[in-house]
Amino acid sequence: MVKKYDMTQYEAAHRKRTRVAALFIFLFMPITIFLGVRFAQSEYMVISVLILFYTMVPFFMVFERRKPKAREIVLIAVMSALTVCAHIFFHITIPVQIGTAMIIISGISLGPEAGFLIGAISRFVCNFYMGQGPWTPWQMFCWGILGFLAGLAFNKVDLDQLKSRNFKVVMGPVICILFSFLAAYVCYQLWPGDDGTFFGWRLYIFGFAGLVAGVLLQRKRLPVDGITLSLFTFFVTFIVYGGVMNVCALVTSAGAPGGAEISLKALRALYISGAPYDAFHAGSAALCTFLFGNSVIRKLERIKIKYGIYK
Repeated sequence: MVKKYDMTQYEAAHRKRTRVAALFIFLFMPITIFLGVRFAQSEYMVISVLILFYTMVPFFMVFERRKPKAREIVLIAVMSALTVCAHIFFHITIPVQIGTAMIIISGISLGPEAGFLIGAISRFVCNFYMGQGPWTPWQMFCWGILGFLAGLAFNKVDLDQLKSRNFKVVMGPVICILFSFLAAYVCYQLWPGDDGTFFGWRLYIFGFAGLVAGVLLQRKRLPVDGITLSLFTFFVTFIVYGGVMNVCALVTSAGAPGGAEISLKALRALYISGAPYDAFHAGSAALCTFLFGNSVIRKLERIKIKYGIYK
């Protein structure tokens, strides 16, 4: 009876942390970014620090009923450092988005709260080497939300399952996303507008709806499989990261000399011109998770088992 009570307490606390994290991610952070862009765009470092604070609140709720263990904090720090080093190295040598892949892997292995924390911290530190600017809070938010969604979508990692590369396990979410793309094409045929091309905002808007439907359909039941992991990485990076950063490009360039005014027409143009880069970003990150994702997740799971982390 005591064990059942403890497990009920643990599940209730986990649900509470997830709700608080979702509240900060989908309400407080967008409001903070909006207010910062609207009234204090030059104070982007202050906005970045606020986002870091928001990410820490749900994470430290893990220690609400117990003392934190150094091994748990160290694992978060190590994954953040590895993400920063790998991303900067490949940014200089080969244009492969391994940092994005590492964030998604972290979210799957360590949970949504830790995934968001690692994503936000890693992007913040990366930009000290790659360039800080008004885009920093946006990139922190995007990398963080990739880790958060990965932690929500996938179930507990099964080490034996990591050997599998079976497309059948991801059929449900993929069908949702493909159906949304089909709906986008039908929308384009019926109301072409003045874009002149299908490859634009429809891919992001309809794709996001399909992605949300797929995550809700398989929430905490999506198995960690090689094919599943790479497809999830591609779609979530293209739709979420690309969709948000295109808005960032419009907003941050509007205040610059010669920048375009904020309008739906300018945003549509950015979505059209940004689609090839977003596809390359998503494709290279998916390639990294397909080739190395299983190995990294397996090692993280063994570390968690050996040291009793997040158990």
